[in-house]
Amino acid sequence: MNENILKKIKSLPPLPKSVMEIQKIVSDPDGSIGDLIKVVKEDPMLTANLLKAANSPLYGFSRQIKTVDQAVSLFGMSTVKGFAVSSAVKSSMKIDLSAYGVSENKFVSVSQLQNALVVNWYKRDRSKLDILSTASFLLEIGAVIISSILIAEGLAEEFRERLASEDRTELEREYLDTDTLEVTAEMFSYWKFDNTLVNAIKFTNNLENAEDNIEYSAPLAVAYTAVDLFNPLSDENIAKGIEIAEKYNLNIDDLNEAINTIK
Repeated sequence: MNENILKKIKSLPPLPKSVMEIQKIVSDPDGSIGDLIKVVKEDPMLTANLLKAANSPLYGFSRQIKTVDQAVSLFGMSTVKGFAVSSAVKSSMKIDLSAYGVSENKFVSVSQLQNALVVNWYKRDRSKLDILSTASFLLEIGAVIISSILIAEGLAEEFRERLASEDRTELEREYLDTDTLEVTAEMFSYWKFDNTLVNAIKFTNNLENAEDNIEYSAPLAVAYTAVDLFNPLSDENIAKGIEIAEKYNLNIDDLNEAINTIK
């Protein structure tokens, strides 16, 4: 991987104590919803983000959610972990995607749409959400690192102009010998997340070699494709996402229901 990118990743601050506590609770077979609620309530930003999301139509809850207790119970422990990690990462980094011609607001919106798609898709099978919820919230975070390098090297404008007519992943690899998903996976590795999570992201753009990670990488590839950074939920991108889901025998009925919920 590009040395400048590795240096940038190694300069990132550690994740806050609250995230470590949440990870510990979620991974502990004896960890409880009550334990998780206590930690969430100690983090005002996470509390605000969680309640805002719970009352967003993206997640399809039928009633107003007024308390952290309600939100945590409805989302489930794994999805709350995803919110916690996402909130911590985004607050610790300067989000400048000018090399991609994407605003911070759009980046945040796309990240939440990718997460909402996966959470709604797997709401009947939450066993996979420990990996999928956290990963889907931050699939695009590697682009922040790539953008910062392109800006520093004076290549942002050229890169942005070529993006209008060329494939994003191929361009990223041409300029920096890596791509957004590989950088995101490297960031999670730096923060010492489980290898299953790291590899689920790493192979999202390389499903043919995903092997044991395919049950996670394939759904992430659907979310990354259908909710594209530039044209999220366009008819063309949704069709491409469904095509991936069909190829890997994922649940199409639940996927279509999830897409209808977030559109």
